[in-house]
Amino acid sequence: MADDPYAGVSAQELQYLAVDRNKINDPMVQAEWASKKLIWIPHEIHGFCAASIASDHGDEIEVMVEETGKRVRVHRDDCQKMNPPKFNKVEDMAELTCLNEASVLHNLKDRYFSGLIYTYSGLFCVVVNPYKRLPIYTEKVIELYKGKKRHEVPPHVFAITDTAYRSMLQDREDQSILCTGESGAGKTENTKKVIQYLAYVAASSRSNRSSVSNLHVTQHVVQQSKDINLGELENQLLQANPILEAFGNAKTIKNDNSSRFVSNWKQ
Repeated sequence: MADDPYAGVSAQELQYLAVDRNKINDPMVQAEWASKKLIWIPHEIHGFCAASIASDHGDEIEVMVEETGKRVRVHRDDCQKMNPPKFNKVEDMAELTCLNEASVLHNLKDRYFSGLIYTYSGLFCVVVNPYKRLPIYTEKVIELYKGKKRHEVPPHVFAITDTAYRSMLQDREDQSILCTGESGAGKTENTKKVIQYLAYVAASSRSNRSSVSNLHVTQHVVQQSKDINLGELENQLLQANPILEAFGNAKTIKNDNSSRFVSNWKQ
């Protein structure tokens, strides 16, 4: 029997990392979807909503909105194709058969409301800020991603970081990770997770490792015990953050602790 790839990761952690594809790939659900001829139509509040085709009128299509049952007419050019249910909550949106705006937004929204904040889009990793702490940055989770290829584990900033770290070791060339987004999107927090992961995997002395998963980098630096080597890489990186934030952060409309200094970290 093959080893469980998620061995060591608790059920609480796993629910925020991956979904059970067996439940999604239900043949009955697939058949029901095919019979309804579902498409995406514009919605003034939600952006897009699901509707089934009722009749065709040349340049216009009469549809029935799935949520309300209301019949409306929309222009054919305003409609977008919908992916089969087997693509629900897909980890990489490059795999979508119908790659359009409505399908991308639906997939991100569907994953987000299931607690899955990380989604790949080809070479990129899209992150939706949950505005709460999730149990997916523990040492057990780090061990899950350490040394793994990207397609072997669920989407995560740790997977991106590990790829850059391994490429640096293998190719002997500098690697960069770019975190971009509007204020409050989570750039700084994900940068901290990148530092956390690098500090863990690159630490030279495992015997003196203190838990980095429970050490919040925004807290005041406390006196370390004498048996901890303060020169250790992880301690140096984590202790530098409060100083940087004290001089470089400011309050904005969307973020009370917005980073105002350049946050480009280079391995």
